[in-house]
Amino acid sequence: MLSFPGSCWMVPLAWGLLALSTLRGAPKVPDASKLRINGERLLQRLERLAEFGATPSGGVHRVAFSEQDIGARKYLIELMREAALEVFVDTAGNIIGRKAGRDRDLPVIVCGSHADTVPQGGKYDGALGVIAAVECAQALQDQRFQTRHPLEVIVFVDEEGGLIGSRALAGEVADTALEIISHSGKTVREGIEYLGGDPDRLNEAVRRKGEIKAFIEIHVEQGKVLETSGIDIGIVEGIVGINWWDVTIEGAANHAGTTPMDMRQDALLAASHFIVAVNQIVRSEPGRQVGTVGRIHAEPGAPNVIPGRVCLSLELRDLSAKKIMRIFERIREQANRIASRTDTKISFSPIDATAAPAPTHPRIQDLIEMSARELELSSLRMPSGAGHDAQEMARLAPIGMIFVPSVGGISHSPKEFTHASDLVDGANVLLQTLLKIDRSPSLTDPFDR
Repeated sequence: MLSFPGSCWMVPLAWGLLALSTLRGAPKVPDASKLRINGERLLQRLERLAEFGATPSGGVHRVAFSEQDIGARKYLIELMREAALEVFVDTAGNIIGRKAGRDRDLPVIVCGSHADTVPQGGKYDGALGVIAAVECAQALQDQRFQTRHPLEVIVFVDEEGGLIGSRALAGEVADTALEIISHSGKTVREGIEYLGGDPDRLNEAVRRKGEIKAFIEIHVEQGKVLETSGIDIGIVEGIVGINWWDVTIEGAANHAGTTPMDMRQDALLAASHFIVAVNQIVRSEPGRQVGTVGRIHAEPGAPNVIPGRVCLSLELRDLSAKKIMRIFERIREQANRIASRTDTKISFSPIDATAAPAPTHPRIQDLIEMSARELELSSLRMPSGAGHDAQEMARLAPIGMIFVPSVGGISHSPKEFTHASDLVDGANVLLQTLLKIDRSPSLTDPFDR
């Protein structure tokens, strides 16, 4: 055996060589900024999901609590398990897949959407958010990449019937909501039981504030702003608040042939003035607020009788609750003037089905924009005029939303369509945004909810 002066240094050298050898044999941790989803797999899974409830028109009829819904849920659970997610169904019936993070003490990052559709709906509304979230988890598993934070993928129950699953997580499902009859013919209570939940233990599904670091959802735009503008990615600034009122106009029914025009109390005539006034008032203010009269019913409804009573609806949407109420007060003032001119009475009754505005977190908006730019995609900040599960999740944590273009702005229809390239681009923006949130310091929610 050879001996050298000061041979004690041979031991640390040997250990160093062993350590170097071990490092060379260890798998490399991939660069997070280079991670991408498998686009072909994403598209195949979207098409497979669309088979559950497929209609001859090319659409999807997969209403909550139906047999088609059950089939889709089983398929999604299989995909979650393939992505090495630990899967369970909570008491509200939500499917939750969890992936451990390197630090178990950190709050979870959540993404997901819903798998149910409206009757005779399309392939992408909700489905994209679910499949893209699972694909992000699968991509991380394929690359053996573990995030610092735990990750969860959630398939929310009955979004189209009133955001039931996400409201359950926020502790906002009223007892009366459980008795509503869904499109499947079951009550919500029966539907939750059918999915394996327990409506009598909904409190166990509630999540605490601080438990979730952020919630992010990807969705088709359901409008044509992005397509018309030639923009790749929509960065949602917030989900609008929605307020509904029943409006009743009372006049006097009378013979259409014997009542002179200047002696009439025509409730339908007053309603026509009211509808025009709503349009004019909503359009008179700068901003993106919208107002709609979508339902009208005249009584007694005979061609030879002056309408004595009209019932109609009023809906207002905007990112600001104060602005909604300010516009409503202007509409009510104008309604009083119309009632005076037409010798009728106009009354308003608020409907208890409103949704509060839900701003998205500015920091998450920035991270989405940064991710799109790094992927060489254009982006636009915009509001969401439709409600989403993210709206209820905003009660629990900072939220973010990503939109991809909808061809023709068509949604809730078999004609709903988004180009494959846009679906893949959006999913990659989702993945990169999740990874940036994972690396970011704690997000402080600046909104008073």
